[in-house]
Amino acid sequence: MSNTKAILSSDRIYHIYNRANGNELLFKTEDNYRYFLQKYDSYISLIADKYCYCLMPNHFHFLVKVKGENDLTENLRDKIRKDNHKDQTGFINLSGLVSCQFSNLFNAYSKAFNKQQNRKGSLFIRPFKRKQVTDEQYLKKLVHYIHYNPVEAGLAKNPEYWKFSSYKSFVSKQTTKLKRADVISWFDDLDNFIYCHQHPPTLTGIEKHIHL
Repeated sequence: MSNTKAILSSDRIYHIYNRANGNELLFKTEDNYRYFLQKYDSYISLIADKYCYCLMPNHFHFLVKVKGENDLTENLRDKIRKDNHKDQTGFINLSGLVSCQFSNLFNAYSKAFNKQQNRKGSLFIRPFKRKQVTDEQYLKKLVHYIHYNPVEAGLAKNPEYWKFSSYKSFVSKQTTKLKRADVISWFDDLDNFIYCHQHPPTLTGIEKHIHL
């Protein structure tokens, strides 16, 4: 389990999460939520596969797997060439590039949000939090926990009523960028996925993965 400043290594699964500074909100309108997800696709789809997510008014959660070295090098080759992202040994610093993509996402959203809301200063707590998930038995619990956030907060009666999470994509047959088949396999099948999400998650064993 890595800490909040750990590097983001290729072919590793991470719980990426963060919250707004103080008592502020990250999202005040539905357009804010949509804009953040659009920016996520622009910056993060290049460097990570997405298992699930949930955006809440003052924080967010993503469960992702960083792409392999070959895919990272190919997808980021223009950035590598332009900015010369190499470490002291002369090798390409892919972990630094991955973290940079997340930082660019948050900076781009913050800039637009600040302009819209006529505010100044940092919107997100820094650094953003990332915790590596090394035990597959916790993946199922994390997905359940992430989708259940709006219910726990009293914002929805059940996960399917919250617009800004990945839950509906799992019960839909529409094309999705999520690694839907992988996630469903952790629950054995779709019926069990739906059944589990009708009840509060069991947090035993994953507390260190979810501390905000």
